Amino acid sequence: MALYSSSHGRFPMVGSLAVLLCLLVALASLGSSHGQELRVGYYELRVGYYGCDASLLLDSTAGRPAEKDSPVNNPSLGGFDVIDEAKSILESRCPGVVSCADIVAFAARDSVQIAGGISYLVPAGRRDGLVSSKNEVDANIPKANFSVEQLQANFARKGLSLEDMVTLSGAHTIGDCHCSAVSDRLYNFNSTNAPDPSMDPKYALFLKSKCPAPGSSHDPVVLLDEVTPNKIDNQYYENLKNQRGLLSSDQALMNRDDTATMVQKNALFGLVWQANFGDAMVRMGKIEVLTGSQGQIRKSCRVVN
Repeated sequence: MALYSSSHGRFPMVGSLAVLLCLLVALASLGSSHGQELRVGYYELRVGYYGCDASLLLDSTAGRPAEKDSPVNNPSLGGFDVIDEAKSILESRCPGVVSCADIVAFAARDSVQIAGGISYLVPAGRRDGLVSSKNEVDANIPKANFSVEQLQANFARKGLSLEDMVTLSGAHTIGDCHCSAVSDRLYNFNSTNAPDPSMDPKYALFLKSKCPAPGSSHDPVVLLDEVTPNKIDNQYYENLKNQRGLLSSDQALMNRDDTATMVQKNALFGLVWQANFGDAMVRMGKIEVLTGSQGQIRKSCRVVN
């Protein structure tokens, strides 16, 4: 098992336990939540302002709202209790050794393995951050209406390439989102009082049967991928080819020749996409990692020590 820092020399002795626990985390979570727990790992590794340091798991404190309480994440993001359970068991067996950041990374890895059969190695030895800020979420997480250029710039700030962005967007093959993220696209795209013309009309009608018009107090969820909602596969790219990308930022990948070519290749060569997805997840997992004496290993993932 690769390590980020030699100062974590004890970690290999509990590495198999961490992997086993997080495998159980993934098994328990995927059975009921359409990938919300996978999104915990995906979000944390992709756009956490302070890097892959489990800042997303910290609870808000008086006068300091945390990332998890941003409207982007609350109430759509779940699975924190499952991560808490894994941490509790680990602390009872090997206190102060396995960070919350590593638990999230292993949970994401094993969720991908279970839901899609995609395997990749995860280096260990991350440490946990000390700060979580609600205000930083908007500055980092890609918006549902982003253009390709905005998506590219967002990922580039984290050292990820255009191809990484298209590859990792395939994670939208699993999970769901609130109707409020797509209602303008269904009812009033660009203030036209009509649906987005880039969306398959039959798909738009289907979504309208699920989602109310903008301004409603009712905000249900819809699946990102109606075809294989509980499987991580390349169906996402088939959906884009068929004008059935749920988010505007997803369908936007077909608006530019270079990204549209990547979409076509990913739809055609599923096994190649799987390998590339695993590699890209590893690169994401190296974003601004804390090691050595940086940060801490939290006793509870919800609060700093």
